[in-house]
Amino acid sequence: MSENLTHSASACRASKHVRAQHLVTADESSLSDLEMLLTTLPLCSTGRVFVEVLDESDIVDITVPARMTITWLARSQRSGAPGTGRACAPGSALSRAVIAWADEMLCTEEACGTSVTLLGGYLGTADIVDHLTEAHGIPADRIRTPERFAAVIHR
Repeated sequence: MSENLTHSASACRASKHVRAQHLVTADESSLSDLEMLLTTLPLCSTGRVFVEVLDESDIVDITVPARMTITWLARSQRSGAPGTGRACAPGSALSRAVIAWADEMLCTEEACGTSVTLLGGYLGTADIVDHLTEAHGIPADRIRTPERFAAVIHR
């Protein structure tokens, strides 16, 4: 059963209702997957969505639940590794932003029920998985990634 079917406006306002925190990432190659995922989330979902794209022209209008924030990261407006003078490589802006956010905002307590879904390219996704599992103790099997990364990421 879809989570949307088990939620309603009154259920979301109930004092005993547990809201899972969501962390969702995507890039320009996974925008349709992102939109599909977001339609399955309950309206009362909370959390953060990070999307890395090549430049501002790739930013599209995507609807997220009211208690979630979407952050667009345009590689063309960011630099590569500090001190290198290089352009921002695919996955770099995403992994830097998500790791910084996770270190400050991620709720890792069991009661929070944090849901992590990492869509998009392997480069950013692998760094994020490593950080979440090593620095925050989130079990790798609780992090959803595209099937094509499963053998490498969920080792």
